[in-house]
Amino acid sequence: MAAILIIDDEPGIRTALSSILEDEKKYTVFTAEDAIRGMEILNSENIDLIFLDVLLPKLGGIEALEKIKAEKPLTEVVMISGHANIDMAVRAVKLGAFDFLEKPLSLEKILTVCRNAITIRKLKEENKTLKRISGFVNEEIIGTSAIMQNIRETIKQAALSDARILITGENGVGKEVAARAIHLYSARADAPFIDVNCAAIPENLIESELFGHEKGAFTDAVSSRKGRFELANGGTLFLDEIGDMSLSAQAKVLRVIQEQKIERVGGEKTIETNVRIIAATNQDLEKACENGKFRQDLYFRLNVIPMHIPPLRERQEDIPMLLCHFLKTLKKEVVLEAGALEQLVSHDWPGNVRELKNLAERIAVMYQGDNLGSDDLGKLLNKRAKKPQNSTPILPSSIMERSYNEAKDSFEKAFLEFHLFKNNGIISKTAEAIGIYPSNLHAKLRKYNITNTTN
Repeated sequence: MAAILIIDDEPGIRTALSSILEDEKKYTVFTAEDAIRGMEILNSENIDLIFLDVLLPKLGGIEALEKIKAEKPLTEVVMISGHANIDMAVRAVKLGAFDFLEKPLSLEKILTVCRNAITIRKLKEENKTLKRISGFVNEEIIGTSAIMQNIRETIKQAALSDARILITGENGVGKEVAARAIHLYSARADAPFIDVNCAAIPENLIESELFGHEKGAFTDAVSSRKGRFELANGGTLFLDEIGDMSLSAQAKVLRVIQEQKIERVGGEKTIETNVRIIAATNQDLEKACENGKFRQDLYFRLNVIPMHIPPLRERQEDIPMLLCHFLKTLKKEVVLEAGALEQLVSHDWPGNVRELKNLAERIAVMYQGDNLGSDDLGKLLNKRAKKPQNSTPILPSSIMERSYNEAKDSFEKAFLEFHLFKNNGIISKTAEAIGIYPSNLHAKLRKYNITNTTN
């Protein structure tokens, strides 16, 4: 049901417009007698359309329009006035007004403008969402392994609610990337994403960072300052490495989660917050709870939706595609020879995706050739290259444990997906690179149900 806000200082206009719109049974209507009260409602409710009078006390309609479009650009605004002129109407439209209506208001005109404005609002929202999703998630959450496909689905499902999420995984696996993807998929995407590295902030400053402080609260507090909870209001707060947070700070975060309110350090004023919390850690928080280093009640509050991102060594089939992606972003063209590919998947990757990204940057800066073999890759990995032994082929365990036909199909599917991705989804170029006819490549893509989404 669409939400409509009417801002007009005339009670009769507010009553008449409310009755007309509520009779349609598909609109929720809010009213305000001035723009200041209207902005309060706009900041607390998800408003789709505003009917805004031009002549208002305290804050004029045109000034209010500028403020609304700056803070809520997707919200449509219809200006109404009993003293309209061409210059005023032109100025309002230039500032982003959807339409300009003269009083007395026509019933038919109101309903038509209302339907059109809300339709445009929905189209804008859908277009922005599609651009956001295709522009970030499909580019950054890389991998065709079953593990990564499951993570992508979890991200999409988790983003639909405001439930708290706890992301676990080793350092460098991409926990922050997943958190940002959840935010960008969610209804909060236009609001701030604020991240806090709990391990990097000294214990005596963590409360000030999270909740802010008032002037004079402590020696260095020369002015008042907003904390991360206030800065993230309406959006997402990402608490990275939360396992390193002190027990006193944990208690205060728990209180904020329970009450949705904060108090700045040294302050007495209560500030309401509307924040979605995503936490991440490389620690075993259940064990930390048993050892008394982490509050069990906070753990259960945070772990509403658990998400585990496995290390790179457990999704070896994604490694070549990830390296290819990073090299593309660095505009580096290089062909990976078979020995180099085998060495990539056999490496332990203790630094996970972060280490792989560093390797891509090293290749872009230090390697001048066109073909990258195992010897050169070994040097770039700062270790001696291990030549593959015929008796012990280096392949992912996920392939080695299958039957011959399943392993062959799995390898061929991963091989085709990698080269299709590497060649930007261009069938003719991919076919030439792997030495088959384009018609044969099309047949194989159909066989393995590979959708060419790179174009």
